[in-house]
Amino acid sequence: MTLNKISQTLLLSSAIFLSACSEQAPSSQTNTAVAEKATTKADTSSLLVNIDNRRLDIYTDFTLTTDLSHLSDNQKQMISKLIDASKIMDSLFWRQAFAENKATFLAKITDPKVKKFADINYGPWDRLNGDQVFLSGYEEKSLGAEFYPDDISKEELNQADVADKQGLYSLIKRDENGKLYSVPYSKEYAQELEQAANLLREASQLADDKEFANYLNLRADALQNDDFQASDFAWMDMKNNPIDVVIGPIETYEDQLFGYRAAYESYVLVKDLEWSERLAKFAAFLPELQQGLPVADKYKQEVPGSDADLNAYDVVYYAGHSNAGSKTIAINLPNDEQVQLEKGTRRLQLKNAMRAKFDKILMPIAEQLIVPEQRKHITFDAFFANTMFHEVAHGLGIKNTITNKGTVRQSLQEHASALEEGKADILGLYMVEQLLKKGEITQGTLEDYYVTFMAGIFRSVRFGASSAHGKANMIRFNFFAEQGAFSKNADGLYRVDMDKMSQAMENLSRMILTLQGDGDYQKVDQLIATYGDIKAALADDLNKLSQANIPVDVTFKQGKAVLGLK
Repeated sequence: MTLNKISQTLLLSSAIFLSACSEQAPSSQTNTAVAEKATTKADTSSLLVNIDNRRLDIYTDFTLTTDLSHLSDNQKQMISKLIDASKIMDSLFWRQAFAENKATFLAKITDPKVKKFADINYGPWDRLNGDQVFLSGYEEKSLGAEFYPDDISKEELNQADVADKQGLYSLIKRDENGKLYSVPYSKEYAQELEQAANLLREASQLADDKEFANYLNLRADALQNDDFQASDFAWMDMKNNPIDVVIGPIETYEDQLFGYRAAYESYVLVKDLEWSERLAKFAAFLPELQQGLPVADKYKQEVPGSDADLNAYDVVYYAGHSNAGSKTIAINLPNDEQVQLEKGTRRLQLKNAMRAKFDKILMPIAEQLIVPEQRKHITFDAFFANTMFHEVAHGLGIKNTITNKGTVRQSLQEHASALEEGKADILGLYMVEQLLKKGEITQGTLEDYYVTFMAGIFRSVRFGASSAHGKANMIRFNFFAEQGAFSKNADGLYRVDMDKMSQAMENLSRMILTLQGDGDYQKVDQLIATYGDIKAALADDLNKLSQANIPVDVTFKQGKAVLGLK
């Protein structure tokens, strides 16, 4: 999972997003709703912006670069090939997210700011505003994106006799007689995947590290046969290479109808050796921390892999799903449950992107919403650690239900991602608390981590209802408010109550772990309905951030030219 993107409930209100009208019900509320794709072709002359122009400025630019002087010529050539392969993932994600050709669509838009906004959002829907349509002539976004037919309902697929019904790497289509069938990605996108696979194989020839070369070759094979497990295991064994790439169909957030199907994405990464050394020791604590989780023993009977590692990287290229809307600042992969149980996961902290969000977004938010006497507790070290332990905490808890309902992902369907992100957020904070008590974390105080965590909620909740991370933050904020974990003074500024925050963290951890272990779709649906919306008071607070012109997220200037590569 990544700090990234689940089904819509309430759209964010006008208090956050300038031109929207008060709180709006979503366009699709129930499991029976038919998801209709936005296939309306707008005439070039009629493309009008449906939002306040100030919303076009919610992203702030950041240049993705890093020091490449320590890399060999072969390694620099390898980065170029990995960027070229990533561009193919980007074009494939456009096809999965939006029916229109990218170049044709963007050519319709003459205003440069609107065109850039459409490019960032990979279509005419505002990803940080519940996928609200921002260009006239287009309908609401399909919950199933381009993974399913226009007219499919959840019930139809659930009841259909179709191969690979819950497949990660296939599309569902309808034949001339109306019958559903599946098509593997490797067949649907064969030409593009062959090109990408060849680039990975060429990159492998430039690799000095044999484990990295092996991973690249296995990943190339996986792109063409839809079997990614061998390459996931190889990636787990790849520890020493200074360059990395995460590439392929990975996260399922774009499939908001079921949460089954993975979208293409890519990250090209350069390892930060100094920061990585600081992080190396923490993964070994996972089995011990698993046993201490505040939940009944039956919900923590799985033993997390301890072969996981933590490393810091600078990102030099984002593509596809990872580049759409809100940008990932940490990665916890693979998602394959078997690999996680046998090997654990790798946690990659994307330090340059993280620093951009801290400086440009989190600190300005604190100035607007946190009481002055607690602002000193908001630090980059705490932000980095909270983000890191969020990713580590994905390895805690349970992957398979204890009620014979299959994996947690399968049983909770489109709600699985939001609940998993909520679990990782809250258990990450639990891990920080436990490791501080053990003396294993020596930087800062618990108050630093709690107050930084609170400010982080305001940052992430602005990602909107269509984001798994935004949804998780809404649930947590409302739950914490109910538990008294923070108070709000007459000036509208928030203060963290340390004791009540600790208790609220434990209570929410227990609730989420139990819901996951039980695989109880109905109770999770009720949880989201109860806690998953933005109340009027929070909407006013977030409007305050908008009025202060604080960016919601970053967008990147990136590529070979930026890095000085050919």
